Amino acid sequence: MAMTTKGLLVRLAAKHGKDDAVEAFLASALPLVRQEAGTTAWFAVRFGRSEYGIVDFFPDEASREAHLNGAVASALRQKAADLFETAPDIQKLEVLASKLPSQPPAKPNTKGLLLTFKAKEGHEQEVVQFLQGAQPLALAEEETIAWFALRLPTGEYGIFDVFPDNGARLKHLAGRIPQELTKHALSLLGSFPEMDLLAVTAENFNPSVC
Repeated sequence: MAMTTKGLLVRLAAKHGKDDAVEAFLASALPLVRQEAGTTAWFAVRFGRSEYGIVDFFPDEASREAHLNGAVASALRQKAADLFETAPDIQKLEVLASKLPSQPPAKPNTKGLLLTFKAKEGHEQEVVQFLQGAQPLALAEEETIAWFALRLPTGEYGIFDVFPDNGARLKHLAGRIPQELTKHALSLLGSFPEMDLLAVTAENFNPSVC
């Protein structure tokens, strides 16, 4: 199993009345993503009304660059003026630790979670160690299908994970990782975590890279 070391978070603001067209466009990207040998996992998500995104992961920088120069990115650029209020906001992510299924799940994931927060000044390495140490807890959660600990280009940190349904997401939110994060919040965190409850509208896992 190749290590997952790189990711992308792309935020998309749909034009008024274009939500259905954006969801259809994101679903139409799946066949293109499946042809990308170096894209480990790819998720189309909805943050809220007219707010969409793509979150995807790669084993290395070369694979991420290949994706950024590939068919999905090209299609996104072609459709941008028609579908989106602003240019896509693309953030390059560093993956600190991850959990991936050994094969694509039989049941599609429909829910996701994005948690972002700042480290308290001078405690960045401790936050990295905390996130890496949370990996065994994520591995133990059967219904947390994929989990990624992240460093964002803004200097913030985060967790992105996906679940088959809302019950599995609620179980995760009541579990060990949020409990440990809360316990260490005052000593490690420089901001209150910002949490986005996401709908997963399309996804692809590449078992040859997973």
